[in-house]
Amino acid sequence: MLPANGLKSQFQMQKVLFLLLVFAFTDCKPKQEDEMQVPVPVLPVQVSTTSANGVNLLYTKTIDFSDGKDDRFPLIQIDTAQYFQTVDGFGYTLTGGSAFLLHQMGATERAALLQDFFGKNPNSIGVSYLRISVGASDLDAEVFSYDDLPSGQTDANLLHFNLSKDTLHLIPILKEILAINPKIKIMASPWSPPKWMKTNNSSIGGNLKPELYGTYAGYFVKYILAMQANGITLDAITPQNEPQHGGNNPSLVMSFIQQADFIKNHLGPAFQAAGIATKIVIWDHNCDNPAYPIAILDDNAANPFVAGTAFHLYGGDVSALSQVHDAHPDKALYFTEQWTGSNSTFGENLKWHLKNVIIGTMRNWSRVALEWNLANDPNFEPHTPGGCTQCRGAVTIEGSKAIKNVSFYIIAQASKFVPPGSVRMGSNVQTELPNVAFHTPEGKTVLIVLNENVNLKSFNISVGGKWIVASLQGETVGTFVW
Repeated sequence: MLPANGLKSQFQMQKVLFLLLVFAFTDCKPKQEDEMQVPVPVLPVQVSTTSANGVNLLYTKTIDFSDGKDDRFPLIQIDTAQYFQTVDGFGYTLTGGSAFLLHQMGATERAALLQDFFGKNPNSIGVSYLRISVGASDLDAEVFSYDDLPSGQTDANLLHFNLSKDTLHLIPILKEILAINPKIKIMASPWSPPKWMKTNNSSIGGNLKPELYGTYAGYFVKYILAMQANGITLDAITPQNEPQHGGNNPSLVMSFIQQADFIKNHLGPAFQAAGIATKIVIWDHNCDNPAYPIAILDDNAANPFVAGTAFHLYGGDVSALSQVHDAHPDKALYFTEQWTGSNSTFGENLKWHLKNVIIGTMRNWSRVALEWNLANDPNFEPHTPGGCTQCRGAVTIEGSKAIKNVSFYIIAQASKFVPPGSVRMGSNVQTELPNVAFHTPEGKTVLIVLNENVNLKSFNISVGGKWIVASLQGETVGTFVW
């Protein structure tokens, strides 16, 4: 028999063992918030990617510099001694139809969407350049100008000029955008003058009547001053959208001889007399006819009034921009339109547009890269009778709901990281790795790289004595910032 104190010690030991078992089988772990959180390291190189399969959309991570080159992989060499053109911006055409759809949204939803496009928030993409139409484009619900008259009437003194339907949706939306980004630049392009100014008295095709060249120049002056009165300053205008495409509704045909005549004898002097600083940008059509703008720039009387040339890429090759630059290196270049259609896939558009509209235009001296319409509804409306029925906007708007489409991400891969004032730097092109590099006003280096291959591709980046060893999944674009 144990002594009394021995029994007491045995009982206490059993009690301790029991309590240990209770703690072992009950949740006595510290609460999650009490656990030490290990922060994800923020490394010096930011990488944002979008993939053709639509899974990664502006997916962002950080990576570190490397100690040196990995000889297994190709090299993208950024040349810090080579500087080219200064960037004015990236963006879209804010068509009348886009403005209408935005204006029909609820105020809260619209404000959030406009912040996504034009703001500086973490989720914003920093769009910095817009194109609008002078009067209707084919993505308005109806054709109109600022001086529409009954058939047979004319208005040589433009007494009936007014901003008409632009005051309903376009101007209010522009004011909301300017409140978010007061520095955004805006270009305006006409699809057609008023019908009474045209040889065929139709919104489709025809030429500008020679005797009304001066009147039409006055029309531009009135337009620019009226927009200024609404607080909207225009960075540039083009005399005509797609002057060699007379089948759109609306449209106008204008030869290079006619455009040179209009500029040197009417539009340029009218701007000069009115003290208008808005730039005159010629052509505004495809890359298959660089001879058209070169012929105007070769005209010694027209040349001083012209600031640059605008291009689309529904025909020809993007290298046409460099042909015009080489002929007249003192003039700016702009890329002002490329559509994404309902009959093509997210991946097809992402790859082609990044290669041509973003990387291609910038490597060929463009200061601006714009996609086509900012918004459409689920039925690809509104549009004029005969206007584009397949143009997919950067967003599809249904009521107050907005779904972002591929051109949102095409522009975002540049606009979010390459602000106005950035300067393109030299960089070599590796097989299956189209790329373009920039130096930003904040002193950062930005490199946009497209992996055209279907498989993952690794590569080296070298700049200023620093090395980055990077990889991109197949059919993926990456924007590297450091």
